[in-house]
Amino acid sequence: MSNATVCLCFDFDAVSGWIHGHGATDSPVKLSRGRYGPEVAAPRILNLFDRLDVPATWFTPGHTIESFPEICGEVHDRGHDVQHHGWHHTPPAKFAGREAERADFERGIETIRDLTGEKPTGYRSPSWDFSAHTLDILQELDFEWDSSLMGHDFEPYRVRELPTADSDEPYVAGEETDLLEFPVSWHRDDWPSLQFTPGRSGRPLPDEEAVFDGWYEQFDWMYENVEDGVFTLTMHPQVTGQPPRLRYLEAFVESVRAKQDVEFALVNDVARGII
Repeated sequence: MSNATVCLCFDFDAVSGWIHGHGATDSPVKLSRGRYGPEVAAPRILNLFDRLDVPATWFTPGHTIESFPEICGEVHDRGHDVQHHGWHHTPPAKFAGREAERADFERGIETIRDLTGEKPTGYRSPSWDFSAHTLDILQELDFEWDSSLMGHDFEPYRVRELPTADSDEPYVAGEETDLLEFPVSWHRDDWPSLQFTPGRSGRPLPDEEAVFDGWYEQFDWMYENVEDGVFTLTMHPQVTGQPPRLRYLEAFVESVRAKQDVEFALVNDVARGII
């Protein structure tokens, strides 16, 4: 049986996702939903992962780090990895231009460096969105890997330069770069199925446990069909950290761990093994 790797990831948006990413609101109700992530959910998740002895990659906006430094420091101190998720939780295409986007990148880098003592090597874009400048900025700032794109499901690949995408001409993919991609999917993300956002989404699925069962079915397919597959799961503390969902996450981890030749790993460690 082939080896399989599972990368458990959290997008630690906290309130920045509501201020900058999910409708730009100052609603006290919505901001309280964001505050729930660092103040209630994250400690529960960290305790669970201590007990399960599994690592996680926390893509953390600089805004979250500066707003909730204690819990972000605890994420790092407990052996998890803090990687770049913007300073603001602003989709790159929404910046006024290249200069503003790069400034946000640089501010996020320095915030993470202040927290961990190290420059981040990986990036996940807010809302899984690139601008025309994002790839160039990632290369200029010496990022080694990204986890925002959807060009595969369970196999890392090299990000390509911007394609030729003219509606009247054949699609032409750009040349491969050195930037390594760990693909994501909305089907392996807790937000669409479990987070109700008035005016922006329908109601969450009534059978919440089925969401986690679906993740396991995707993992099982990868395990049986993909040599050295990498299963990247995206969660948000304010979503998966709500009861009783951590019970379902624990069952998912235990079911995956029951398979032979399965490793839980930080995305950065997997990247270093490939690069």
